[in-house]
Amino acid sequence: MTNEDPGKSGLAGRISKLANSEQRNNPLHGVRLDAILEELVAKLGWEELGKKINIRCFNYDPSIKSSLAFLRKTPWAREKVEQLYLRVIKK
Repeated sequence: MTNEDPGKSGLAGRISKLANSEQRNNPLHGVRLDAILEELVAKLGWEELGKKINIRCFNYDPSIKSSLAFLRKTPWAREKVEQLYLRVIKK
């Protein structure tokens, strides 16, 4: 009997290592969507955010709560917000 963790060897271990190496190169790894949105609102404001990404939750009665609900269920909008965040934090 060995003391190896079954999740650390074989195919599962290789998949885990691959996933971890991909995440190291992901600038959004560990950054929560609410933190992204709050930082964008702090830096740009709702009006500018609505101009850059024209979606209703940014332009009509905007709030963090309603925007998060929309972004969590709409992948294309979340992708736009994440890309804008990456551009804004590089400045």
